[in-house]
Amino acid sequence: MEIKRLTDEVLGDYVGLVNTYYHLHSHPELSFAEHRTAEHIAAVLHSHDIECESIAGTGVLAKIEGTAPSQESPKRAIVLRADIDALPIREQSASAAPSEREGVMHACGHDLHATVLLGALATLNRHKDLFGCTIFGLFQPGEELNPGGASLVLAENPFEGYEIVAFIGEHVEPTLPTGTIGICSGKYMAACDEIHITIKGHGGHAALREGIIDPILPTARLIEELYKVPDLSPDKSVPTILSIGRIEAAGATNIVPDSVSLQGTMRTFDEGWRTEIKTLVSQCCRAIEERYGVLVEENFGCGYPAVFNAPLLAETATEYLSKVLGEKEVVELGIRPTGEDFGYYTERYPSLFYRLGVGYTGEEFNTNKAGALHTAEFCPDTKAIGHGVITMVLLALKFASR
Repeated sequence: MEIKRLTDEVLGDYVGLVNTYYHLHSHPELSFAEHRTAEHIAAVLHSHDIECESIAGTGVLAKIEGTAPSQESPKRAIVLRADIDALPIREQSASAAPSEREGVMHACGHDLHATVLLGALATLNRHKDLFGCTIFGLFQPGEELNPGGASLVLAENPFEGYEIVAFIGEHVEPTLPTGTIGICSGKYMAACDEIHITIKGHGGHAALREGIIDPILPTARLIEELYKVPDLSPDKSVPTILSIGRIEAAGATNIVPDSVSLQGTMRTFDEGWRTEIKTLVSQCCRAIEERYGVLVEENFGCGYPAVFNAPLLAETATEYLSKVLGEKEVVELGIRPTGEDFGYYTERYPSLFYRLGVGYTGEEFNTNKAGALHTAEFCPDTKAIGHGVITMVLLALKFASR
């Protein structure tokens, strides 16, 4: 199919796509509570005669069977994924259809992700003769909240019996001009784990020190040692982040507290090192116990695994999109220490997770009109929707033909 004809077709439905986006944006729902969102997505799919079913509680899984002759296994499949949950943020953006729910907002672009996927599936369903495999459309709940909707999706084994040749997802990026595609090959996004530590001593009057086991100094020394741990990483080409973001001690100017609690995050890009760093943190805790006579209890909250883009998929996508969209429209990205539960998919299937620029263009882009992700002011350029649909359709057809 000619790229121009495909582009014209998608853009011809631009008003409908934007209206879908506005509906999703104005009716946000938090993680694992996306009931109305799922109902609306299912209704749109049914209007295009696309079969779908519920998945992971509040998610939707669509399925399109290609009709083109194929010499490959009839069980080859491609999965196109979008997340659908919102964040607990009170919107203060310039959106033409602001959130109707107080304190809940689509501040991470999941509404735009879902719109793009709906547009891509509608387009692919009209052209089933262009591919001979199965294409799944996964509208995934709960990306923003542990244990992550991706883990619940995989627990249901919805793709059992299929050979998944490409698991594809996108994420909006306000630092890229509208329509620009950003791709990183190999290690891309970090594994995210929480760290919770309590340093227990014996408090009392700050001026009467006898019998006190002061947890304050041990806490300071522990933080100092913890911040040295990332330097022990065997791979200096990727960052390791260990950051303490919260310290609580119920003391006062003249009261030494009984305990101090710490909370922080750890970001790594390798599963082996992800395990080892927890051992090193525990060793730091034991050393502080021995040195200061306090009790140190540590607990690790396991988050999402790292996102790894299959090099063959990333390189193929970069070369192909550069050719059909233009070299200036595709940029190479570096690694990113934020997390994404898409990492669960990359552990199991050959995957590609790319960025879609929504930062406007020209002078508007220079003023950073889109705002930043996870902020009340986030307002992506709706013109990116058409670009997103075209990109996802092109990638689906490209990988379907391999």
